[in-house]
Amino acid sequence: MRSGRIQSSASCSASSSSTFPHPPCLSSASRHCKFPRLLSPRALSLSQRVSRNCLVPETTQFSFSKQSSTNRKRLFPVNVGALVTSNTEAISTGPLVAEEKIGVLLLNLGGPETLDDVQPFLFNLFADPDIIRLPRLFRFLQKPLAQFISVLRAPKSKEGYASIGGGSPLRRITDDQAEELRKSLWAKDVPAKVYVGMRYWHPFTEEAIEQIKRDGITKLVVLPLYPQFSISTSGSSLRLLESIFRDDEYLVNMQHTVIPSWYQREGYIKSMANLIEKELQKFDRPEKVVIFFSAHGVPLAYVEEAGDPYKAEMEECVDLIIEELEKRKITNAYTLAYQSRVGPVEWLKPYTDDTIVDLGRKGVKGLLAVPISFVSEHIETLEEIDVEYKELALESGIQNWGRVPALGCEPMFISDLADAVIESLPYVGAMAVSNLEARQVPRSFPVSTNVVVLFHLHNTTIVYQSLFWLSGRCVCFLCSH
Repeated sequence: MRSGRIQSSASCSASSSSTFPHPPCLSSASRHCKFPRLLSPRALSLSQRVSRNCLVPETTQFSFSKQSSTNRKRLFPVNVGALVTSNTEAISTGPLVAEEKIGVLLLNLGGPETLDDVQPFLFNLFADPDIIRLPRLFRFLQKPLAQFISVLRAPKSKEGYASIGGGSPLRRITDDQAEELRKSLWAKDVPAKVYVGMRYWHPFTEEAIEQIKRDGITKLVVLPLYPQFSISTSGSSLRLLESIFRDDEYLVNMQHTVIPSWYQREGYIKSMANLIEKELQKFDRPEKVVIFFSAHGVPLAYVEEAGDPYKAEMEECVDLIIEELEKRKITNAYTLAYQSRVGPVEWLKPYTDDTIVDLGRKGVKGLLAVPISFVSEHIETLEEIDVEYKELALESGIQNWGRVPALGCEPMFISDLADAVIESLPYVGAMAVSNLEARQVPRSFPVSTNVVVLFHLHNTTIVYQSLFWLSGRCVCFLCSH
């Protein structure tokens, strides 16, 4: 029997026709082809698959019913749910390693390391035009608006960071991941250097790029530490890289590629399943525990109007983890919800806090929270999940609470990231033949097998709108900081 997805009473609106420009993106199906093809993001957002992860109408009743895999219907080809397995043995990296200096750039959000860092960190966050995108006429207000919001939000944010020790552990954890990835690559005969570039705090992406140039790196693999792609996370970091690369002669001619998402890789899926299985055993009755996947939320318009593949990738990711658990005879009920919404705009549903209350009302007594979109501990896991959501769960009648830790430096996870880097190396290519041509003619990155990439940092294919005007005022959103 198959584990049943708990159906939430909250539903997400169907995708609507868009008035926003649509950057091309890869369909889920095309990721499993050697040479993926570009499709309109509208095809991704409107092709809602009918599976155990589908969103259900508000009238649907809460249920633990189990459904056979033969009854699952998909609107994508059958291989969409297949794991991407490592294939490093079939790839020859000898010439690349012997003749080139290889670098790996890990991209992450960043976080304040002390309470004094909170306000300037928030300023950097809200000064990002991909977080608050002002109309051209008002772009001169970008920094003043960021200053106003950061000062306004800083006191509450400081309380949250104080509760987890005074600052985010994200830099330390990411540095550890970088070091473990370097060791793993060297153990696989790829002597690469690994760099960390944070979007909103030290070490900034610009700092990492300068070090890459000083080290004379000739082949670079860009690896965002976000399993699923979103225009608000990986997209923002890649657009920053676009602006850095555009006017730099060295970077324009440096060969490189990008791995925008990797949620479907076997090492990641199995590592997540391992952690879930381990945490379930800490409950008195593990089989009765509901597995609660909580993902970072994004505004609904990102998906419906801007073509963000985040929701589709998140649902497929949960599918793959559940399938892996079922292979181990773990058939717990489960659900997926989205956390960290701010502002009055509509976000992806169901919301984590509403779902927790609903589960308690329906009689659930054991809940295991799984931070599905995070691979490092930070404020959204240590404070929002561990403190706020746990308290809400206990108040809602859920008696037993557990939480799966972020992956951090799990050996299988790190090893598989190293394999992803190695698999991308034969497809690393130059941006353009000349600086002048690169600044004028958009080109595509070379495409690596099982690596989601078909856009070039000089091609504004991640153009999207991230500002909503409600009641005559600007509403910003993204994360709980």
